[in-house]
Amino acid sequence: MKFGIDRLLADPQLLSELDGKRVALVAHPASVTEGLTHSLDALIEAGVNISSAFGPQHGLKGDKQDNMVETADEMDPHYGIPIFSLYGEVRRPAGQMMSSADVFLFDLQDLGCRIYTFVTTLLYLLEEAAKHGKDVWVLDRPNPAGRPVEGTLLVPGNESFVGAAPMPMRHGLTLGEMGHWFVSHFDLDVNYRVVAMDGWKPDDEGHGWPLSRVWINPSPNAASVNMARAYAGTVMIEGATVSEGRGTTRPLEVLFGAPDIDAKAVLQEMQSIAPHWMDGCILRDCWFEPTFHKHSGKLCNALMIHAEGPHYDHDAFKPWRLQALAFKAIRRLYPAYELWRGTDFKYEYTNDVLAIDVINGGPSLREWVDDPNSAPDDLETLASHDEAAWVQTVREHLLY
Repeated sequence: MKFGIDRLLADPQLLSELDGKRVALVAHPASVTEGLTHSLDALIEAGVNISSAFGPQHGLKGDKQDNMVETADEMDPHYGIPIFSLYGEVRRPAGQMMSSADVFLFDLQDLGCRIYTFVTTLLYLLEEAAKHGKDVWVLDRPNPAGRPVEGTLLVPGNESFVGAAPMPMRHGLTLGEMGHWFVSHFDLDVNYRVVAMDGWKPDDEGHGWPLSRVWINPSPNAASVNMARAYAGTVMIEGATVSEGRGTTRPLEVLFGAPDIDAKAVLQEMQSIAPHWMDGCILRDCWFEPTFHKHSGKLCNALMIHAEGPHYDHDAFKPWRLQALAFKAIRRLYPAYELWRGTDFKYEYTNDVLAIDVINGGPSLREWVDDPNSAPDDLETLASHDEAAWVQTVREHLLY
C-alpha cells in the first residue's frame, strides 16, 4: 500500500501540478516515506519548490516532551527556509506565514482522536487558506485506531484547541476525510484536495495500522500502536490527578497510576460495575515510578492496557468507556479522592474550566463519574446516541 506522500512522489502528473508554485509542508517526525525518508527531504529531492515548513504541537522535530511546551520559529540550517511554529506565539497561521507559499501540503500522522491537536491544526489551516486564497492538500495517512467511533459529541460552546468541532472523542476518520467534513461543516470556500492512500483497508489485520509499515512516534509520548488504540480513553487522565504514565516508557497506556490507589481493588470494582466495558483488551496491574510529571519519584500502582496481541478484539474494545469505568471505580472506592485537576490548571490555556471538561468537550462524563446514583446505562445511552449521529453525519466523506 502507499500513503499520500508516497503516491505524490510516484505520480509525475500530481507532481507537475506543483510546478511553478511555492509549496509549504506541515510535518513532524512521523512524516516519512515508505523508505523512512522525511517528507521534507523527499519532496525537495523530487524537485518540489519547498519555500517554508510548519511544525505542529511538539515541533517539526518532535522534541517537546510534555504538553503545552511551545516551539519557536526558526530557519532550517540545511535548506535555509523558514520553519514556522503552529504551537508557539500562534496556533493559527498568521498572514506572514500564509504568504510564504501558494500550496500547503499537510502531512501529519494522526491518532484518530478529537483531542490530538493535529486535527485542530488542520481546521485552522483550512480556515486561513480560505481567507488568503491558498490551496491545501492533505497527504493522507492511516487512522491507527481504525474506523470505530466512540464518545459523546463536543457540546457547542466548549470548543478549544483540543476540541475543534462537535465530533466524538474517537472519530474514526483519516485527516483527509476530516478535512472534507470541516469544509462541509464550516462551509469553507477553499481549494482542498486529498492525495488519498492506495490500498488502505481499515478492517484488515492491522485494524487501521498496516502491518507492513513502521510505527514512528508522531509525538513524543505516542510510542506504539497500543497507545494509539488506547488514547481516546487514556488522554482523559490529563484532566485528573492520577498519572497517565508520563515519565515512564509506556505513557498513556495505563488507566491510572497513583501511590495511594490499590489497582487490583479498582479492577475488581470495574468488573462489578460494567464488565462488558472491559471487553477487547487485557488489563494488568503493574507498578512504575515516574521520572518526571505527576507523582515523580513515587512508586505508583497502575492498570496497564494491552489492546494488542491475541486477546485484542478491535470491534469490542471501547477505550473511552473503559477509562470512564476506571474513574467511576476509583470514585466509588475512594469517594473523597481529589480525582480532578482544579481550575487553576489552565489546560491548553483555557480559563475557569476543569481540564476534564475541556478534554471531553463538556461536563457530562465528569458528572456521571461523580454522581453516586448514576448507572452505566446513563452514560451508554448518551454516548450511543451521539456515536450514531456522527456515523451518519460523516458517512458521505469516507474515502476508504
